[in-house]
Amino acid sequence: MALSRRPPHASFAKFVGTARGFRPSDADLTRYAAITVSDSPVLFPGWDRLATAHCRVDLALLSSRGRWSGTEPFGTPTTDPGGMVLALTRARLRPAKALTFWRAIPPVATELDKAPGLLAHFGMGEAPIGWQGTVSVWRGSSDLTRFAYRQPEHRAVIARTPADRWYAEDLFARFAVREISGDRSVLGWVAEEEAGRNR
Repeated sequence: MALSRRPPHASFAKFVGTARGFRPSDADLTRYAAITVSDSPVLFPGWDRLATAHCRVDLALLSSRGRWSGTEPFGTPTTDPGGMVLALTRARLRPAKALTFWRAIPPVATELDKAPGLLAHFGMGEAPIGWQGTVSVWRGSSDLTRFAYRQPEHRAVIARTPADRWYAEDLFARFAVREISGDRSVLGWVAEEEAGRNR
C-alpha cells in the first residue's frame, strides 16, 4: 500500500488503513482500502497478489459536501435509484480538539452497532491519528437518514461540531451502491442482514 500510486486514469485516489471500530486503538493492520474516482475500473494487481481476500464496491455519488486534501473529488451527483447506500465521512482533526472528539465518539459507535438497516461498517484513515473517517453500508437511504438525524447520540455530535470546531477539513458523502463483488466479510458485513437478504 505504501508504494501505491494513483492510477493514471483515476482523477482521485487515496490509500487508507482501516479499523474494526472508530478509535485509533481499533486499527486493523491486516486490511487496507483504495478509494478511487474513475470512469473505468481501477485495478490493483499487486494488492491482489498479496491479499487473502478482497472486496470491490462500485458507487455512484448521491451527495457530497466538504473537501478532501483541498479538493471536491467525487464529481456530479446522480439521483437515488433506491437500494443500498454507502456513507463515507472523512476528517482531519485539529490537534487541540482531538481529545474532546474522541470522548464524544463511544456513545455514537455503540448506537451504530444496533442501528436498523446497517449492513457493514469500518473506520478508515490516511494516518492512525488525526486523519480519520468512516465507511458504512446501509439497506437504503431511509435507514441511513434515520440514524444520522434521529439517533440522539449522533444528532448531538452533529450539533456540537460547529461550536467545538473539531475538524480542520472534513467531507461527508453518500453514494448509491451499484455493485459489490468479492468477499463481503472484508467490509465487516453483518451476517444477520446478509442471511435475511438472501432468503
